[in-house]
Amino acid sequence: MNVNLYGTQGKWVMVDLGLTFGDPSYPGIDLILPDLDFIERNRKDLLGIVLTHGHEDHIGAIPYLAADLGVPLYATPFTAGLIRGKLEEEGLGNKVKLHVIKNEGSFQLGPFGFTYVPLAHSIPEGNALLIETPYGRIMHTGDWKIDEDPQLGAFSTAAELEAIGDKGILALVCDSTNVFNDKASGSEAAVREGLDAVIGAATGRVLVTTFASNAARVQTLGEVARDTNRQLCVAGRSLDKIIKVAKATGYLKNFPETIGFDEAMRLPPRDVMIIATGGQGESRAALARVAFGSHQIKLSEGDTVVFSSKQIPGNEMAIGRIQNVLAGKNINMITDRQAHVHVSGHPGRPELALMYKWIRPEILLPVHGEMRHMAEQARFGMEEGIENAVIQQNGTVIRLAPNGPALVGHERVGRLILDGDVILPADGTTMNERRKVSLNGLIAVTVALDKAGKLRGEPAVTIQGIPVEEDRDDFLAESRDAAAKAVAEGARDEARLRETIRLAVRRRATQWTGKKPVVDVSIIRV
Repeated sequence: MNVNLYGTQGKWVMVDLGLTFGDPSYPGIDLILPDLDFIERNRKDLLGIVLTHGHEDHIGAIPYLAADLGVPLYATPFTAGLIRGKLEEEGLGNKVKLHVIKNEGSFQLGPFGFTYVPLAHSIPEGNALLIETPYGRIMHTGDWKIDEDPQLGAFSTAAELEAIGDKGILALVCDSTNVFNDKASGSEAAVREGLDAVIGAATGRVLVTTFASNAARVQTLGEVARDTNRQLCVAGRSLDKIIKVAKATGYLKNFPETIGFDEAMRLPPRDVMIIATGGQGESRAALARVAFGSHQIKLSEGDTVVFSSKQIPGNEMAIGRIQNVLAGKNINMITDRQAHVHVSGHPGRPELALMYKWIRPEILLPVHGEMRHMAEQARFGMEEGIENAVIQQNGTVIRLAPNGPALVGHERVGRLILDGDVILPADGTTMNERRKVSLNGLIAVTVALDKAGKLRGEPAVTIQGIPVEEDRDDFLAESRDAAAKAVAEGARDEARLRETIRLAVRRRATQWTGKKPVVDVSIIRV
């Protein structure tokens, strides 16, 4: 959920505007957005939003938040193509101004100058930003790695990065994701060799799942299909979008012609290779639907699924669920633990050390990853000779210059949720109520009273998610009895009566189940 703000002379620029994905602590939520309260209060001073590359954690929140900020966007062609598609899907194509900046291009925003510096990553046009300010130059790396043979897209050479460092860099704002890795991340070219070996040895159908946005891997898989004499089939809307934008912006020029699902199933299994979304266990993605038999693509005993992606922490259970289903069908599975079928798009320690050597910043500001990653990069950078390193938290305000670095304040930050079509606070009333219901269940009680406040008929009680199972009828009978006795106590104030009924029924539920469900009480006057 990357959002970075740089300010000088009373003006601000935003670098990236990403999102993250829901987890079980946010029931019913797919997308989580950053709370931009600080810059929304200062939006008159915001000049624009500059995007480093097209991954969801860097551009995903644009369709939901950019229009309200009312400032233009700046991106290189491939990233701009992805953004344009998102804006058009939300009906915002004419409401948000999008400036396309040529690769390695420069532009000015008030007191800020920006130059795109290409770096290798797992998506075309991964870029660092060289930011010129009146007080010094900042190198904001975005996501990056060193890859001398990336298969797709451009990258800056050591000499070019050294030339940037020669002109002086105030601060290096640098990716920390793989700081604990003692080895460099490796080249995409080596992954092609690993995939050739694995897929060349497979005797049945092969399905390879990878991140849809990893267009370099998609390019590699196209070459692997040729290398192994297999027809290529693509399964997943997000893959279709990435391929379309990549081709429109000059990438994937030699990508093989693909076949449809029906033809893929008619061909001999040895002649087919499928690229599919869903390697992180997403329930609605192509791989899950294939595994559970609800997709036109079918796999059977002896077929192979290759996970050409890293398992993101937090997704272990979802991935394991799909792998268990595949294992139950005697389908072979290969991950990066069994063969060289994936490399990361982020720098290990050797790559970080080289970047420090080339750029030679006065200040290191680790970003990306968790607190432990940023703290470790700060330590590592200082060991490598950088004089100052600042460990940030979300909301930290840092003065880089003059008289920096210094921690000068903290602004409120937080999370928003996209709940259906509504944006809400992640820890607001709606989500807190939903968590309570999901954890403890719901009881709805309705009582009818006459004008004298006497009970008419029997209380109506319905339950959802209360663990009473075969004792359901007995529990409902006791709950109705508890509600009737609460009415008989004779509280005249309706609010007090509603609370008396609520507590009586919940007390009965706790006696039965040990849980404290949400109890909703309605009173009808007849």
